[in-house]
Amino acid sequence: MHHVVSATTNPAKIRAIQHAFNEIFGEGSCHIESVSVDSGVPEQPFGSQETRAGARNRVSNARKLRPDADFWVAIEAGIDEGSTFSWVVIETPEMQGEARSATLPLPEIILQRVRAGEALGPVMSHYTGIDEIGRKEGAIGVFTAGKLTRESVYHQAVILALSPFHNAVYR
Repeated sequence: MHHVVSATTNPAKIRAIQHAFNEIFGEGSCHIESVSVDSGVPEQPFGSQETRAGARNRVSNARKLRPDADFWVAIEAGIDEGSTFSWVVIETPEMQGEARSATLPLPEIILQRVRAGEALGPVMSHYTGIDEIGRKEGAIGVFTAGKLTRESVYHQAVILALSPFHNAVYR
């Protein structure tokens, strides 16, 4: 059984990681352990570079905390060019995989508050009345009428970041 360390305690991210690993490696083949680690970037990262650095930092910090794991996984959400997205970074002792998720354009009223220094999750909670929306369906769930959720979009990005680990051509 693979020991997978998730560098987050966010339930939506953990479910996406579990789902993707089960699909790639088989149901029940992985034990997911979630840990809380620092990203080294602001709570609301801006730009692809800062968001990717946050995911890489989380993986690095998770590796220091749980050095005997088989996989370390981080998902960092950010804002870039008026849209929200995330970076997924997955490492083993031998390899690394990274993928950027799909992007969701955000309304200007939301972006104004985020640009003023508020994190997207609390802003969305304010407008929707959904407590801790970032740990649930997120802005994606709200603005796609539930057709997509944070979990579903993260799941795709985790699958993409896992591609080097199960395709021999990468080795």
